[in-house]
Amino acid sequence: MIIVDKNQGPKIPYEVSGTKICFDDDLTINLAKRQQDWDVHIDVCSNQDGELVIGTAAGRAYVAEIDIPAREYEQHDAGEGEEPEPPTPLPLDMDKVTLSLWAIE
Repeated sequence: MIIVDKNQGPKIPYEVSGTKICFDDDLTINLAKRQQDWDVHIDVCSNQDGELVIGTAAGRAYVAEIDIPAREYEQHDAGEGEEPEPPTPLPLDMDKVTLSLWAIE
């Protein structure tokens, strides 16, 4: 995972387990489940009560941003006279996910 510090100050604690990321032992997001055939951006914010929320509509302050790369596929070569098999989706490569962290109050 690529980690980017957006500004100075303490950051929210987080743990990564497989393709899941858990913020402050409170909000867990399964990144593999959210991966699409295009890049996906997720905003994690805190609301007016200090609770973690996904998205900026209810958020008061940024906590983190997650950028998940588009799903990649393995292509299969067809033998002569054979129908080509459809591409197979590859598992999410967590080394290509970017986690940007903002200072928390």
